[in-house]
Amino acid sequence: MLNSNNYNPDVLTCLANLSSDEVFTPPQLANQILDMLPESIWGDRNARFLDPVSKSGVFLREIAKRLDAGLAEAIPDRQERINHIFKNQIFGIAITELTALLSRRSVYCSKTADGKYSVCNQFDNPQGNIRFDRIEHSWQNGRCTFCGASEASYARGDELESHAYEFIHTESPKEVFKMKFDVIVGNPPYQLGSDGGTRDIPIYNKFVDQAKKLNPRFLSMIIPSRWMAGGLGLSEFRSTMLQDRRIRKLVDYPVASEIFPGVEVKGGVCYFLWERDTEGDCAVQTVRGNDVVGPVDRNLGEYDVFVRDSRALDILRKVQRRKEPSITDILAVDKEFGWTSNFDGFHDKKERGDVAIYYIRKTKRSSGWIERSAIGKSPELVDTWKVMIPQAYGAGEGIPHQILGQPFVAPNPSVCTQTYLFVYVDSKDAAESVESYVRTRFLRFLVSLRKITQHATRSTYTWVPQQAWDRIWTDEELYKKYKLTADEVALIESMVRPMDAENE
Repeated sequence: MLNSNNYNPDVLTCLANLSSDEVFTPPQLANQILDMLPESIWGDRNARFLDPVSKSGVFLREIAKRLDAGLAEAIPDRQERINHIFKNQIFGIAITELTALLSRRSVYCSKTADGKYSVCNQFDNPQGNIRFDRIEHSWQNGRCTFCGASEASYARGDELESHAYEFIHTESPKEVFKMKFDVIVGNPPYQLGSDGGTRDIPIYNKFVDQAKKLNPRFLSMIIPSRWMAGGLGLSEFRSTMLQDRRIRKLVDYPVASEIFPGVEVKGGVCYFLWERDTEGDCAVQTVRGNDVVGPVDRNLGEYDVFVRDSRALDILRKVQRRKEPSITDILAVDKEFGWTSNFDGFHDKKERGDVAIYYIRKTKRSSGWIERSAIGKSPELVDTWKVMIPQAYGAGEGIPHQILGQPFVAPNPSVCTQTYLFVYVDSKDAAESVESYVRTRFLRFLVSLRKITQHATRSTYTWVPQQAWDRIWTDEELYKKYKLTADEVALIESMVRPMDAENE
């Protein structure tokens, strides 16, 4: 056991605890990922490894340690072995000038590869195999053609980092090192502020796609889990990932801070192992605290989004076997009446012919009045009874979670801003039936399977079946209708808490 008075923590563990736009990888996590690779690769003196997004150099450092042990018999002389490993086997592309220095210091034990104290004495240049070249964005119509960054935000002088990452700012990534790699591994930057910081665009998907172009034997990256069911502009990436039978292992952490202490990544993070030469089902493991589900062999492409909890699949299949119409058939679209969340073109006092408008401002629910003539979109839905459901409610990291905000019945006629979705029906009794259904754990559990961030869009409700709107629905009736087992009921109730008035 370590003596706490003499304990000297790994500096890369300390660094990983710092919150940053580019999240640093703790050594323990790096080793969990490297453990997925076949043991034989550490004894292969010809294997080449690339970290195309080196920040602290932790992956290259831990790879070097494993090769040092694995090649001890093949190359008995320690210095000769170290020279071979660092000169011929491990390569990196740093994401900034600072991380280049940090990576070289942690890998070569010197900020320059050819320095006096470098553990490898074969380099004749300061970069060694960990390179950094400042790259500029390629602007066209105000956007970078490679990463989509906003010119207004990222066209900056030489004194600031461009955040034009070399690995994804080229049509041909193989030209960077002009060699083939057996293993590509890393933790890419996750996003860029696209519009002056008001909207972030994901870029981690571009690193995964670019790495596949190099066609390594193995590819592993840590990325946000948001791609599984959402994410701005990620539809094509999600489809490609789910249909790719070469993804053989997937480890999912719904709560990112469990592996990145002090760092919040909405929707959690995951890492995967892609194997070029094998295809088949993927071994999926979900980790939430001490609760570990799997690994379970799964077909990632079974649905259009990925169901993170393997235990939920049997419930979903039972529901879908009945082939009932989806509630989305009577569910509004985003901005159904055309008004964004900050719309304020209404008044507080009702005048003749006005229609009630519902909105949320600074987390407070309110209502006002608006002239019917001002409603220019979806006028056919004004004169319906509605069940209003807030679009945004916590990302669902805590367990059990409420999943959705409190619904309420809005009378006929009524409208709302973008802050609400609504189910529309033709009577008060039907609306009250719908509201009771939304409050059930059963419905909110089905929503949770497609809800990966705080926003529940219309597509999030795709797997929720319609019911007969002739009663007040309870979970007990729904469990019985869909023939759920005691274990399946227990799973739902462990994941979704009751929706009581005080649980907002």
